[in-house]
Amino acid sequence: MKLETQISSLKGVGSRKTEALAEIGIFTRADLLEHFPRRYLDRSTVTFTTDLRKDVNVTVVGKVSGTQMRRGRKRSYFEMVVADERGFLKCRWFNGAHWIQKRFKKGDIVAVSGKVDFYGGFQMVHPDFDILSEAGANPINTGIIVPLYPSGQKLQSAGLDSRGFRRLLRPLMAGIESGLEEFLPRPVLVEFKLMGIGEAIRDIHFPQDMDSLKQARYRLKFNELFFMQLLLAIRRQSQAETVKQNRFDGYGEYLSSQYEKLPFELTRAQKRVMNEIWEDLRSAHPMNRLLQGDVGSGKTVISLLGAAIAAGNGYQTAIMAPTEILAEQHYKNALKFFEGTPIRVVLLTGSQTAAQKRDLRKALKEGYYQVAIGTHALIQGKVHFKNLQFVVIDEQHRFGVLQRGELLEKAAEADVLVMTATPIPRTLSMTLFGDLAVSVIDELPAGRQKIITRKVDVHTLPKVHQFIGDEIKAGRQAFVVYPLIEESEKIDLEAATLGYEKFKTQFKDFQVALLHGRMSAGEKDTIMQAFSRNEIQLLVSTTVIEVGIDIPNATVMLIENAERFGLAQLHQLRGRIGRGQHRGVCVLVHRSMSPESLDRLNIMVKTLDGFKIAEEDLRLRGAGDIFGTRQSGLPALKIANILYDGEILKMARKAAFALVQKDPHLRQGIHAQIRHIILDRYAEYSELAGIG
Repeated sequence: MKLETQISSLKGVGSRKTEALAEIGIFTRADLLEHFPRRYLDRSTVTFTTDLRKDVNVTVVGKVSGTQMRRGRKRSYFEMVVADERGFLKCRWFNGAHWIQKRFKKGDIVAVSGKVDFYGGFQMVHPDFDILSEAGANPINTGIIVPLYPSGQKLQSAGLDSRGFRRLLRPLMAGIESGLEEFLPRPVLVEFKLMGIGEAIRDIHFPQDMDSLKQARYRLKFNELFFMQLLLAIRRQSQAETVKQNRFDGYGEYLSSQYEKLPFELTRAQKRVMNEIWEDLRSAHPMNRLLQGDVGSGKTVISLLGAAIAAGNGYQTAIMAPTEILAEQHYKNALKFFEGTPIRVVLLTGSQTAAQKRDLRKALKEGYYQVAIGTHALIQGKVHFKNLQFVVIDEQHRFGVLQRGELLEKAAEADVLVMTATPIPRTLSMTLFGDLAVSVIDELPAGRQKIITRKVDVHTLPKVHQFIGDEIKAGRQAFVVYPLIEESEKIDLEAATLGYEKFKTQFKDFQVALLHGRMSAGEKDTIMQAFSRNEIQLLVSTTVIEVGIDIPNATVMLIENAERFGLAQLHQLRGRIGRGQHRGVCVLVHRSMSPESLDRLNIMVKTLDGFKIAEEDLRLRGAGDIFGTRQSGLPALKIANILYDGEILKMARKAAFALVQKDPHLRQGIHAQIRHIILDRYAEYSELAGIG
């Protein structure tokens, strides 16, 4: 079968269908074969009309026994009666009623899905629907499994509802078992009990029974995850083949003195991680390591000790942060850390003047500065280093693999340490950071107090405000955080500003300040400096303070509309307090509470364990949104879901990494076909993987 054949060459596909299909990315036969059903109907998933219950989501299959437009009090609506062998159900559409009316005719066999309501009889309002009539077959009688495809109004207008897709796909199934060339090696198929690719495509669209459907889904999920992991395996292999020109002869002249100057003892976990990093630095191949550590676990000091080793060997270090405020904090920490040594530190951000940037770039290129800290300005084309060897990327998920690649172009053989305070569930870690070795700081420094977390409603706020006042009077400080969501940024900013005015009046004997993302870097810096000196006692802020700000004297955090935050974000915010000798108290104020929101806030109250929170966040929000970014730099998944398919992911990873270990450049036998698929179908990612 010629998979690259244009879709317009298929029988029954005219210009209107071609245009509608192009809008959802279907251009060839291969694209059509991978337009997988969104769900399936079989007898076990269908509810009879006599078994309907109010407020329960169900699917009913039956014959259209009547249709008509009716006049309501405000507007017309379309009503359709669906009858099965036991009774009937009314379906009503208020939006797009005239368009919906044209979709149905009396005698059609349909499936309708939605929540059941009761209004003079059982009804569904705006149900999902599929027209099943096909060659007179009634699926409720024959018991066949019917595939239901993703479809929108434009597709349906072009005749591409589920029935239309089945008509297009059925002719392609003839001889597909032998017509599609297998690309996975026989040992892989046997070890992981995978059906052939032709059978899998046939059974995903037209399964004979639920078991064959299950096997088809397993094979196609394996395919997607296999190629994703293959890209990461090739990337790691190409890194392992790279030989560093710059070598580390020893710890250098600064590590011992800087280590002895530390005002605290490193934890066992920090010492273990330092040993892992040192083993990587002294290796002949570049380090590519992910450092995971919960908020306040002491990752920053690890990165600065690494920079001391680099400087002691005559090399430069670059530390990249996602925001200016975090870059500035890293800069201040580094200045303090290297005080009294010849090591010079420089800050590069987007808000510096052109003249400042020009002078700093010149000094960097000449090697005057040993440590450069900045935002993405560090990866812009005009910035060059004399001998950059150690690269630290903080909060990696904010950048994505593509930007990571851009930075590494500045030093192709650099030793890279990626740090994150966002604990990452194992399945997600294998996906986002599958090309990196992993280190975990799994204990907090001695003396860190446990943070108490409480959820309250608005009626409890007077007591909370009184508690904040008591803490401030005792010489401590507090945060009040308001959500700032992109879609409602203006309204959110107004709420934060209004809150600030109220707190200023309520705590008139103390200094209250407002901090938000629209302020200039200078304004933010002035406020944070004053807050760190306790010249400001109460800081009202948007989520600009989420990452990295360290105020040991801050003991209270009040989070307004906590239900609007994700779990990972709440955990990050909570980590800003209780970093000194006094206990921290985090108060989550909820104003509207769905069951999902209640779930999230209860998890925050129950545990301080970042990894447990991350697992729950993944479960509740799904993998795509967990970081508020989709910049993973990896292919999108059509059928697999890393939230639910962790076991398949592990198997696909095992197969992919074993294959690359055996044949690093994928040129032997059937492996060449896999290489061809990567270069053809994953071209935009293959460069990242190091295949070309």
